[in-house]
Amino acid sequence: MKEKELRRSLAVLPIGTVMKLTNLSARQIRYYEEQQLVMPKRSEGNRRMYSLNDIDRLLEIKDFLDEGINMAGIKHIYDEKERKLAEKQAKLEKPLTDKDVRRILRDEFIAVSGLSKQDEFSFKHNNNF
Repeated sequence: MKEKELRRSLAVLPIGTVMKLTNLSARQIRYYEEQQLVMPKRSEGNRRMYSLNDIDRLLEIKDFLDEGINMAGIKHIYDEKERKLAEKQAKLEKPLTDKDVRRILRDEFIAVSGLSKQDEFSFKHNNNF
């Protein structure tokens, strides 16, 4: 994780500061937590502590509500974002197969050599790719 993102994810802001920054009430912020749209960390004294990323999310939720999107819609938006992120992570973690390596090498070879699509077809079939 980059330094900037690491700093943005540190939970250091109490709910009072968050209220001032977002112009939301404590009740609204707690409601969004109940809806699992924002998950603040807890201090040793069990106080909610928010990060800059949490602030961004609260402001985004506020914008969605202003646009007329209801809670179910907002949850769906965040569920889709998380699903896409998980898919992206899974693709990054998936090891390359021999077929993948051959495809990548073939594509690189064709791109570098300047072969046409017809040449690519012949190359593929003549070299068992």
